[in-house]
Amino acid sequence: MLLRTSIFAAVVVLMATQIPALIERVDHPAQQEPAVEAPSPATSTRPAPQPAALTPGTMVLNADGRGHFIGNFKLNGKSVTGLVDTGASVVAINERTARMLGYSANSLDFRYPMQTANGQTQAAHIVLDRIEIGNVRVRDVDAMVLRDEALSDTLVGMSFLTKLKSYQVKGGSLTLAN
Repeated sequence: MLLRTSIFAAVVVLMATQIPALIERVDHPAQQEPAVEAPSPATSTRPAPQPAALTPGTMVLNADGRGHFIGNFKLNGKSVTGLVDTGASVVAINERTARMLGYSANSLDFRYPMQTANGQTQAAHIVLDRIEIGNVRVRDVDAMVLRDEALSDTLVGMSFLTKLKSYQVKGGSLTLAN
């Protein structure tokens, strides 16, 4: 329990330092928002609004009460809840999720050293055939599989975001477009 609490606290601290990176648009950096407002205490008790698709190839995620962008992604066609994390270089999943996606323990080579909030660990590299959320779909996304004890949730990192045409945070919403 202490390990999970420590991981969660480290992710929150990491996200707080990475919010400015979310503000930049990938394709139009000149049109960035000057700041992202922190959620007010009144909004922290409300459930997160459901994401909404705007147009084909566009998806909007609304921040939850803590300011995080969480969505229901499909990794290789399987539903997975993921936290968008610009501080993560690649998509990061745990062993349990990898097994659900069809990767056997024997097919994973945990030889890549990774630094996490809780210290050094080993990870296995995979390439996800596709990641989808709403009307947004990208193919051939690098991902790392971490041991279950090193990662409890899926982090949707930059290996996904950089394959998009653009992503932008504005008014408490993250817009993804491809």
